[in-house]
Amino acid sequence: MTALLRDDLAMLEHIYVQSGGQVAGVDEAGRGPLAGPVVAAAVILDVNKPVTGIRDSKKLSAAKREALSAEIKDNALAWSIATASVEEIDSINILQATMLAMTRAVASLSLSPQVVIVDGNKAPAIAYECHTAVKGDNWVPAIGAASILAKVERDRIMLEADKNLPNYGFAAHKGYPTRAHIEALEREGISDIHRKSFAPVRKYALKSKQEYR
Repeated sequence: MTALLRDDLAMLEHIYVQSGGQVAGVDEAGRGPLAGPVVAAAVILDVNKPVTGIRDSKKLSAAKREALSAEIKDNALAWSIATASVEEIDSINILQATMLAMTRAVASLSLSPQVVIVDGNKAPAIAYECHTAVKGDNWVPAIGAASILAKVERDRIMLEADKNLPNYGFAAHKGYPTRAHIEALEREGISDIHRKSFAPVRKYALKSKQEYR
């Protein structure tokens, strides 16, 4: 595994050419929240159908992410989204659950990539040539595309959770540890989609639980 830096564009271009364009970018959404699954996406972009405006999903508005997500799905050679559940996060820890979701996303691609580039400095153990790129969602288009797909899907999941658990405010904070979320935990106790292995959640484990249906 090679860690790519922002100045490694020549190496990145070489990887891309050697692979015939089938480079899978991989990213995740949802490592930091106190509730909900972690979501990973893998995307192989089509050089003949470029999608403009791709960048780190956190720097895009929700409306722009939604529009780009649809465009990426329509124009990519292949894309896949996978999750690791709250139960898996609590069982094997959030880092390993993130790696698991990434592995599932790559494995679910309809095309086998020659090269996989993962955002960050850690990558899952997969059966492909794999590289990491810190902040790659800003400068590796396939990673940026994966970032967008993962974020849009996770937001969708948390909006659905909000319909079932309206007292927690998931539609607004998506499970992140905002003041409103902490206040909801103090008031309601934990739900079945809260990550019980996370310290801010554990302290409320003995409070009343609202069943997630």
